[in-house]
Amino acid sequence: MLALHIWRDYPEFFHYYGQPDFTWNKISQRNRNPLLAMGIDADGFVAGASESAGFGIVGTVSHSGIRVIAALSGLASDRERSEEARKLLDWGSRSFQKTEIFAKDEVVGEAQVFGGAKSGVALKAKGPVDIFLPIANRDKLTAKIVYDGPLAAPVEEGQPVGELRVWIGDTLSQRTPLFAAEPVKVGTLPQRALDAAKELAVGWLRQKHL
Repeated sequence: MLALHIWRDYPEFFHYYGQPDFTWNKISQRNRNPLLAMGIDADGFVAGASESAGFGIVGTVSHSGIRVIAALSGLASDRERSEEARKLLDWGSRSFQKTEIFAKDEVVGEAQVFGGAKSGVALKAKGPVDIFLPIANRDKLTAKIVYDGPLAAPVEEGQPVGELRVWIGDTLSQRTPLFAAEPVKVGTLPQRALDAAKELAVGWLRQKHL
């Protein structure tokens, strides 16, 4: 999580983790990450060992536009740590394909609005929605918009609404925040009255179902 956070939110600092050595205040330190010298496009992140946790590593590689981060601990030796991390990162780089499921500014779906000039509001993400699909199971992708609704008008453009959840098979693979793509003003009195009647009926049905 820390490696992903730094790579995503502080990319200007991430290159430090791929340097083979570093000198500061006349003190030189060698990067102890064994992956950097393997020729597998590794560029981070950290390696260590302790008596209780064994040999561990958080390794990162960038290969053909795909960023893979792997975390391992409890390995018996430095050699086992290096080899298992290499195999895991290689599998992650070659077994998945980056796929764009929604372009930047593309409407992902709609959320219901209560008491508004419109009955719904379009939703979109902050940027494109990409996912890494397993090459062997591309047909097992499902997605769902999740939010607490209906939303009460007025709705501001850019207002956080919910999230897009994407499953690969039975595994929740990705959660992407969604925002209102447009403003929705408070509706007229007849519109609000109609929405109130609908919500009363739906709410009664919900309670009956429960």
